Amino acid sequence: MRLVNFKRDAETKFGVERDGFVFPLAAAGYDSDATFIAGGEDALAAAREVLADSGAKRFALGEVQLLAPVTQPGKILCVGLNYRDHAVESGMEIPKVPTVFLKLPNAVTGPGADIVLPANSTQPDYEAELAAVIGKGGKDIRAEDWEQHILGYTILNDVSARDVQLATSQWTLGKSFNTFCPMGPAIVTKDEVRDPHALDIQLAINGETLQHSNTRELIFKLPQLIAHLSAIVPLEPGDIISTGTPAGVGLGREPKRWLKPGEEIVITIDGIGQLRNRTVAASA
Repeated sequence: MRLVNFKRDAETKFGVERDGFVFPLAAAGYDSDATFIAGGEDALAAAREVLADSGAKRFALGEVQLLAPVTQPGKILCVGLNYRDHAVESGMEIPKVPTVFLKLPNAVTGPGADIVLPANSTQPDYEAELAAVIGKGGKDIRAEDWEQHILGYTILNDVSARDVQLATSQWTLGKSFNTFCPMGPAIVTKDEVRDPHALDIQLAINGETLQHSNTRELIFKLPQLIAHLSAIVPLEPGDIISTGTPAGVGLGREPKRWLKPGEEIVITIDGIGQLRNRTVAASA
């Protein structure tokens, strides 16, 4: 299933997208991503029933505005330098343990939304990433149980102000400007993704491909990440784990390639879809 948040008539709703239509789930008792994710298997079963009902209420995709599929994640846990080629281009050592940092929830925005380039950064950058959405929380999760705790997968653009990020050893602020966490267009449930570690991932700006790899190149894969993270902090329903970006970011290019206003960024991941956003300058 493809789970989405959407806006229609100024109301935010949660639903399932299929074949060009969105089926709201409020009548089934799930009016938000938070209530749905907390509902676990019962919520998934209810969504399947809605899809099986030929008379279920639905809206054409063109009638709605898609939003980030998780609008207020409790934690956005990001993994840096998790593709070997990206670590090399960044001039950093291959990590021996996952390099983890946070993006703050204020940065979340959805598909089609503008990425606002702040006036107090001259080095905004892009990063295409596969993100896992936690469905079942837990502490000290065993690596072999990792998949039990995932609801599904989405696309995340880890937009970064490199001058702010690298001014200190602490990356969070440079990663957390408003709109610096585009996500979407949907959460694709795990049953529809045969292997999250074998997905083609690419990013293009104005039609030029700048990143292209496959998630099989991840240094730390999801079993390791979930075990490592949950040994330190409890994972909770709705948390996001963004798995890292491959080579080709603006920081790693010569000359450096920073984002400019008026550019269209398209991230494509096999089986997940496309996340499209445009850049705009911050208003004075």
